[in-house]
Amino acid sequence: MVRDKTFGGRMFDTVNVLLLALVAIVTFLPFMHVMAVSFATESEVANKPFLLFPTTFTLDSYRYILSTDSIFRALGVSVGVTVVGTFVSMLLTSLMAYGLTRKDLDGRKFFNFLIVFSMLFNPGIIPLFLVVKEMALIDSYWSLILPVAVNAFNLIILRSFFSNLPDGLEESAKIDGCNDFGILFRIVLPLSMPAIATISLFYAVNYWNTYFNAVMFLNTAEKWPIQVLLRQIVIVASGFTADTSDLSFVKPPEQTIKMAVIAISTLPILIVYPFLQKYFVKGALVGSVKG
Repeated sequence: MVRDKTFGGRMFDTVNVLLLALVAIVTFLPFMHVMAVSFATESEVANKPFLLFPTTFTLDSYRYILSTDSIFRALGVSVGVTVVGTFVSMLLTSLMAYGLTRKDLDGRKFFNFLIVFSMLFNPGIIPLFLVVKEMALIDSYWSLILPVAVNAFNLIILRSFFSNLPDGLEESAKIDGCNDFGILFRIVLPLSMPAIATISLFYAVNYWNTYFNAVMFLNTAEKWPIQVLLRQIVIVASGFTADTSDLSFVKPPEQTIKMAVIAISTLPILIVYPFLQKYFVKGALVGSVKG
């Protein structure tokens, strides 16, 4: 029989709900403002400094951004890099994380030290560029994937999650004749879906937001991902010169274009997130309990 909560317990729950509701509102209001301005007219943006509900909706900013074929090409590039990059990253991270959980692995402590060391000390931009150049990846889509294929933080979370799985599962699989790859792909990964979904989302967001590496490694404008092209559109809207000569639509106000750019670059990840939310919290918490 469940006892009724005390007065102090009910007060605690009430305060928690109110605080969380306040945080949710404060977090959601800026996003509403961005979406409202992207659909608002020039006069309404000029007269209302903080707009939440535009009285007159217009799609001029979105028409302006989508008036060039480059936007669809850039979207295709970003989707391709995100899908392929997330798959490669998850494959490499899973293999490394599982290997580091094996207590019979020679040099296990040394490899763990190298992973933590890479989190604390970054070699910098110039060594990164030289490595990519020596690997002949300049102006290649692989330059957006391979240099960031394995993230040390994600690797540690996944390794910790694998370490929490019962040792008896691995021993039973070996008795049944399973090798190491069979144990990983048939037992460990299916039981680790919360962690896999969490790390996949981390990697997908990173690849989708690729900007600096694309500017540094891609010399051909046709290979630009969506983030770089949207930045060029913002530059044009601000009155500076940029390589977007195929934007033939009459230019809407600068502020609405900026907000529409934010909406276009953010919405794909926001659409994916609800499908992974039930795994996200569980995977992040369980993976961080045991180091």
